[in-house]
Amino acid sequence: MNKRRLLLAEDDEDDRMLFSDFLEERNDFELVHSCENGMEVIEYLDAIINVDELPNLVVLDQNMPKMTGSQTLQSLKSTPRYAQIPVAVYTTYTDRRLIDECYKSGAITVVAKPISPSGYHQMMDELIDLIPN
Repeated sequence: MNKRRLLLAEDDEDDRMLFSDFLEERNDFELVHSCENGMEVIEYLDAIINVDELPNLVVLDQNMPKMTGSQTLQSLKSTPRYAQIPVAVYTTYTDRRLIDECYKSGAITVVAKPISPSGYHQMMDELIDLIPN
């Protein structure tokens, strides 16, 4: 099975470590890079020359400095090179307006940020099913 390449944007170092540790246990995902904000996501993707090396999934924390998850989502979906990359937004605040905005902007899902290892497993199981082959 080919591992799916995942790009994570998360400003909290503890959450990045939890995500990274969790993904090490998976055989279906590879964390290719983690960014601290949406600006870094754009910079990272812009530096990739070969489009075959773009991630298969971008996971964005909503509450980040410089660019929120929803702002980063809008930027990605308005850039032809990145528009086809599936993007998931996860957040501690599941506001209905935010959820609607993210779906309208092209998110494949908006989920509550997991608070336990089993929550991360469940979230990633759901995300893998949403990624086109």
